[in-house]
Amino acid sequence: MTPAGRRWLFRAGGAGLLGYAVAVPWLVDTYTTSVFARTLVLALVGVSVALLTGLAGLPTLGQTGPFAAGAYGSALVAMHVSSVGVVQVLTGALVGGLFALLTVPLVVYARGVVVLMITLAIGELTVTAASRWSSVTGGTDGLAGIPPIQPVWGMAALDGDRARYLYTLVVVGVVIAAVVMVLRTPAGLLLRASRDDEGRMRASGHRVTGYLAVAFTAAGAVAGVAGSLLVTAQQYVSPADFGFDVSALLLLGVVIGGATSIGGAVAGTALVIAVRDWLSGLLPGHAPLLLGGLFVLTAYLFPRGVAGFSTDVARLLRSRSGERTGRALRGGDRAGYGHRDRPLPAEVGATTGRPTGGSGADS
Repeated sequence: MTPAGRRWLFRAGGAGLLGYAVAVPWLVDTYTTSVFARTLVLALVGVSVALLTGLAGLPTLGQTGPFAAGAYGSALVAMHVSSVGVVQVLTGALVGGLFALLTVPLVVYARGVVVLMITLAIGELTVTAASRWSSVTGGTDGLAGIPPIQPVWGMAALDGDRARYLYTLVVVGVVIAAVVMVLRTPAGLLLRASRDDEGRMRASGHRVTGYLAVAFTAAGAVAGVAGSLLVTAQQYVSPADFGFDVSALLLLGVVIGGATSIGGAVAGTALVIAVRDWLSGLLPGHAPLLLGGLFVLTAYLFPRGVAGFSTDVARLLRSRSGERTGRALRGGDRAGYGHRDRPLPAEVGATTGRPTGGSGADS
């Protein structure tokens, strides 16, 4: 397949997926629509996990911390200040980013498993605080009675699952597009270089710790936006939405999809949720077993995740296309001059220093 054909196929596939995502509310019932909306929310948190784990080299189990902070902040704003979606999304981003900024010193100076344990502790402490701070968070009962959201000023409130799903889809798409655009700038290259060879980056005068701090804060803001969308999708929030099982599920989805790929994080998170919520219905009570089997199967078949497998397939197709093009060119040369392995007359003259002529006599 030619490069143009591959680009066309990629764009057609993306357009098909986007069309299906938009048409989902008209294809399924209201409960399934609400499940898809929550899947989009968790996929956005998965993007923040991939941003840290795969691109910054900081494996995390604590993105439920800024996720919860953004959710509770948006819920309180919706109940007491404004029901406008723009205000709530900005509140979620601000609160999530501020939460991450406050915990930056605990994370950016550590590496590897130590980061994993620190972020796990942050996430669990956040859930405990939400459970105990009843005057603000409602305790274990959570916050209910959150009014329907207005996307912008002057628009009607979103009072149905279909409208809330489409609003969530638009916001998630905008945030993911913004993340991808930033990662394609020199800032993304610096982040990847810091992950791949931190010592060389420091020797070159780069402030790696500062880069990681900015990435950690930005990932917290993305998770905070997801928290505001969670409030929009279910109009209720409680500590149960941010437990350890959610943290493990997100990290598992990112690993399965491909930790270095934003699209892979979205696909992996959606796959894990589908296995947990739908496939496990065939084997009630065996969701952990199915998720473990999915992880083992992916680790053996796709060591670099689903996104890495698709990249390998594309590279293989490119190499085969190049080989076919090379063979076609060599075949065209032979067709133009019999057996091309024999030197041409001009080449003989250039090699011997003699002119080639019909008489064969030396001058």
